[in-house]
Amino acid sequence: MDHCDVALDDDAAVRQYLPQGFGKQTQTTNAAAQIQKSRRSEQLDSRKVQKKQDDSSKSSSQDEDLDHDSEADDEFPISHELVLKTHERTVTTITVDPSGSRLITGSTDCTIKLHDFASMAPNTLRAFKSVDPSASKTSATSETHPVHHVEFNPLSPSQVLVICATPRAKILSRDGETLVEFSKGDMYLRDMHNTKGHVSEITTGCWHPTDRNLCVTAGTDSTLRIWDVNLKRAQKDVIVHKSRVAGSAGRTRLTAVVWGAPTQGGPNMLVGAALDGSLVMWSGEGPYTRPAAEIRDAHQRDTWTSGVDISANGRTVVTRGGDNTVKLWDTRKFKQAISIVEHISTSSQYTTSNIRFSPDSSSILTGSQSGDLHILNPATLKPEVVTSVTPGSPLITVLWHEKLNQIITGSANAETHVLYNPATANRGAAMVMSKAPKRRHVDDDPSLTTDLSQGLSGDSIVNPNGLLTTNQESASYAARHPNVGMTASGKSRDPRRPHIPMTTPFSKSQPDELHIKNNIPLSSMRDEDPREALLKYAEKAEKDPMFTNAWKHTQPKTIYAELSDDEDEDNGPEKKKTKRG
Repeated sequence: MDHCDVALDDDAAVRQYLPQGFGKQTQTTNAAAQIQKSRRSEQLDSRKVQKKQDDSSKSSSQDEDLDHDSEADDEFPISHELVLKTHERTVTTITVDPSGSRLITGSTDCTIKLHDFASMAPNTLRAFKSVDPSASKTSATSETHPVHHVEFNPLSPSQVLVICATPRAKILSRDGETLVEFSKGDMYLRDMHNTKGHVSEITTGCWHPTDRNLCVTAGTDSTLRIWDVNLKRAQKDVIVHKSRVAGSAGRTRLTAVVWGAPTQGGPNMLVGAALDGSLVMWSGEGPYTRPAAEIRDAHQRDTWTSGVDISANGRTVVTRGGDNTVKLWDTRKFKQAISIVEHISTSSQYTTSNIRFSPDSSSILTGSQSGDLHILNPATLKPEVVTSVTPGSPLITVLWHEKLNQIITGSANAETHVLYNPATANRGAAMVMSKAPKRRHVDDDPSLTTDLSQGLSGDSIVNPNGLLTTNQESASYAARHPNVGMTASGKSRDPRRPHIPMTTPFSKSQPDELHIKNNIPLSSMRDEDPREALLKYAEKAEKDPMFTNAWKHTQPKTIYAELSDDEDEDNGPEKKKTKRG
C-alpha cells in the first residue's frame, strides 16, 4: 500500500491530536448529561411517599403510583443531589445568604467552611476558605470549640452570627473576618441581670426578623440575651428564665430559640425552649420582665429540645424534643399541643438537631437517626415524603432555601447534601452541575502546594524527600500519618508521652561531625578542657606579653609573703580562740 493511501479517519486516536482550528477555543459541555449523573438512584428503590389512602385507593395500579411519584418530584426538590465533603466531623449547622450565592457550614471539627456556588465546578466541589471562629491570635496554644450555630443576617447579608461552645458570640463578615465579639459576663455574680454577657456556654441564637442590628443568644446560664451589633461591651436586654423545678435554684439551660414575625404584618414573638421541659413565649419588642405565655411541661423534663421554629404566618410553632416527639403548638392558644407524633430524637448526642418550616410553611422538614429526610404535613405532622440521604448516619440539620428552592442537609458523617430539582431550581447546585469541569492543574493537588493564608511553620517540614518517595504504601501508618495523635503545636495528646522535637535538615540530633569540623571555625574547642586550653598559653604570655609589653622593664616584682618559722606549713596559722564572756 502506498503512503498516500493512508487515511487518518481510521485512526481516531491520532485525529484527536490534530488541530481543529486556531485562536481561543471554547470548551463545551453536555449540561444535561452532567445533571443526569447527579440524579439520585435511591429515588427508584428506597424513597417512600406516604399519603392518605382509603380502601378503594389501596388497589390502585402501578401507573398511578408512578404518576404520584412524579408529582412528588415536582412538589419537593429531592430528585437530584450534590454532595460536599469538606468537613472532617459532624456537620452541625448550615446557612445560606438570602441571594443564594454563598453557603456556610459549621461542624464539631471546630471550623466553618465557606462555599461559593459561582466558583465551584463538578470536579472542584470544595470550600474556598476555612475559618476557626474560636481561635485567638493572641495565643498560639488557644483552645478550639465546636460550632453550634451559624446564620446569615437576613436583612444585612454581610454579617454572619457564629456561636461556638463558648460564652462569647461573634459576628463575622461574609468572608470569615471577625467584625464583633461580644463580651463575657462575670461568673461570680449571682443575679444574671447584673452581668454584661453570658457566664457559661451559649447553645444557639438567631437574628431579629425586622431589625438588622439585633440578635438574640440562648445560654446554659438560664438567660436569653439581646445584643446590638454596634454595642459589644454589654447586651441590650437580658431575659432570665426562672425554672419552677424543685431543687434547680430557679436555673436551667435554654436549648433552642427562634425570633419570628408574621409575613402579613403584626407583632413579632420570641420563643425559647429549656432543659426543664418548658416552652416560653415573649413579646418580640418587649417588655421582657415576664413571658406572654409559658408551657411548663411541653416536653419531658431533662431532655434536650433541640429544634423550634415559627411558621410564616406566626400562628403555629413546631418543636422537636428529646423525648422522641414532635409537637405542634398554636400561638393563639399557647397551652396544649394541637398535634403530636413519635419521632426518634438525636439530641442526646447531637444537640443541634433542628426542625424547620418550608419557606411558605406548607411543609415541615427534619432529619432522623437513620439518615432519612422527613417532610411532614404542617397540620397533622404525618410524613408526606421520607427519603434516605445518608443511610446509617444521622441527619442533623436541614434547611430549605426560598430563592434557590433547594434543600440542604448536614449529617453526622461530615457530608453536606444539596437536594434539588433541575426543573424548579434557581442557580445553586443546578448551576454547579451545568458547568464544564475545570481543567486539572498542578495547584489542584494539595500534596504539591501550600496554603500561604495559613502561614508557614517548621511543623510543615515532615520529609524533605517526600516528593521522591515512590513506595509510600509500604511505609508504616505512623509514617504516612505523622500528625495523628498530636495537637496543632506538635505535642502529643497523651500526657504520659514526652514531647520529642521533630528532626529536620536544619536541626538534627546527631549532625555530621566532619562537616562541622571543616566548615565551622573553632568547632574543635568544645571538646577541649578550657583550663588546659588557657594554661598552654601561660609560658608564651610571660615571655612575650601582648598587652603589657610597653611596661615590661618598669613592672615591679611581685613579692609574696613568707612563712615564719613559728607557723607550720602544713597546718597553717593557728585559729584565734573565741572569747567567751
